[in-house]
Amino acid sequence: MPRIFVQRFTVDEQSIDINGHVNNQEFVRWMQDVATSHSGEQGWPMKRYFAEGMTWVIRSHFIEYQRPAFLGDELLVVTWVAAMEARTSPRRYRFLRAADGKTVVEAETKWVFCDLRTGRPRDIPEAVRVAFPLVTDEEEVAATVSGLLASAQTKGTKAAVA
Repeated sequence: MPRIFVQRFTVDEQSIDINGHVNNQEFVRWMQDVATSHSGEQGWPMKRYFAEGMTWVIRSHFIEYQRPAFLGDELLVVTWVAAMEARTSPRRYRFLRAADGKTVVEAETKWVFCDLRTGRPRDIPEAVRVAFPLVTDEEEVAATVSGLLASAQTKGTKAAVA
């Protein structure tokens, strides 16, 4: 099971705003997409949550835009679960430009675990908790990023680091 999940993609024309760089809304969309992909890799695709009557919803996002990304940029999105409380879990993200290794965005989403029928928060079941090993060591993230950047020239759309 990947503790740190990585997805690679190229910025397309639909992601560009009037200022000629990636629209800020795109990063929010990509954060949700990569979180969903990571969850599926951990054995929890959305269909499984729905079948068991539960889901995750977003309480808040914090996004720090460090530099712009442009049409054609290849981005690496690194994500990991940083903690797991009774009903909430923060997930962190780092967007890197593959060409120069520069961090484009750092972000965190606070996810709330909810009952699908009522929409109310509920405790995170043990089966979900054990599927997401926590990453609390920034050095582990830094080492993963270094390894990714060293192999950024290789082809592939996603990679997982166990």
